[in-house]
Amino acid sequence: MPKIISVTLLAFILFMVTFAVNLQAPLYDVYAAESNVGATAVTIAFAAYVVGLMPTLLLLGGLSDRVGRRFPIALALVLGLVATVLLTLIPSWESLVIARVLLGVGTGLATTSGTAYMTEIMGADQARNAALVVTSATSLGFGGGALATGISLGIQGPTLMPASFICLFAVAPLLAFFTLNLPRVDRPKPVSLLRLPVFPSGTWVFGAAMALAWSTTGMTIAVVPLELKANGLGGWTGLVIFLAIFVGFLCQPFARRMSNAKALALGFILIPVGFLVLVAGVWLKILALVLIGTCITSAASYGFTYLASLSEVSLSAPDDRARATAGLFVYAYFGFSIPVIASGALADMLGLLPAMIVFSITQISVTAIIVIFWNRQSNRLTIKANG
Repeated sequence: MPKIISVTLLAFILFMVTFAVNLQAPLYDVYAAESNVGATAVTIAFAAYVVGLMPTLLLLGGLSDRVGRRFPIALALVLGLVATVLLTLIPSWESLVIARVLLGVGTGLATTSGTAYMTEIMGADQARNAALVVTSATSLGFGGGALATGISLGIQGPTLMPASFICLFAVAPLLAFFTLNLPRVDRPKPVSLLRLPVFPSGTWVFGAAMALAWSTTGMTIAVVPLELKANGLGGWTGLVIFLAIFVGFLCQPFARRMSNAKALALGFILIPVGFLVLVAGVWLKILALVLIGTCITSAASYGFTYLASLSEVSLSAPDDRARATAGLFVYAYFGFSIPVIASGALADMLGLLPAMIVFSITQISVTAIIVIFWNRQSNRLTIKANG
């Protein structure tokens, strides 16, 4: 199979795996209403994704080193399909929790295997370009699923079987078959089936930045739609979630022209600025500000920070890319879950807007602390290099 076809097909497969992850997001309020639960329960269901993903990253991040890259990716497609079928047959909060766990397992398998596989197909000298392809495909997938369901609901009206679900049902089985028939360019190793993630030396700041950035994205995906619905703007949920990720995809070519450190620094600036604008939009009930703030945080999270971090860990662990990628996503999904659940609980006690304000203050404080430590580390390295 020609390399360009293999790269394109793998990118589309990774897109479809992540397409399934937020496919059900515009229906969160429907599932919650079916089970009569509040904001805390919705954020718990949202973060159940991490309950499936974290053990996969912590214990199976090197699975593809043992069994090959193709099987874990095909399994991820099947898990996304099963999760969506479950929500179609039994639409409830309980089903949403189970589905999100399955989606988390699938994402953990696909992102670790997919990053290593893409680099092996394109060649080790193309590691940064391979990271760009993976981040582009997954960014479009994470955002595209929510947008597709939002558009489907807008055209079809209220339904628990939107056209976006049907699209997944039709395409996922075919892609799982094609995945198993991709060229086998990797060399499975006789290693333990259970392997812990790797955290390459000197990359902690990239992991911390991912945690910070994706906690902001988690808030945008899980909490902001609840506030939009409360203000009669629930129809914009799909677009907000799409923008929360898609704008980052558009920024990735610019991030690629920068060094990883410079892209990361820009991300540190844009993350709190974007969320402040978003909070102002929610406070003042100005949709334009909500959309602008979402775009800014997206540029930071899925544009500059995501690409810089994935590229850095891939370059820092050339012999252990799958496990190093798993280590990076441990940081990312810790941020993606814990702050969101805490904010959901706070929202039930104080209201959604106060919870968002508390999150914003915490976010700014943590950003400042990380930047201070990073700057001190850089200064020490500079002094040491100059003798």
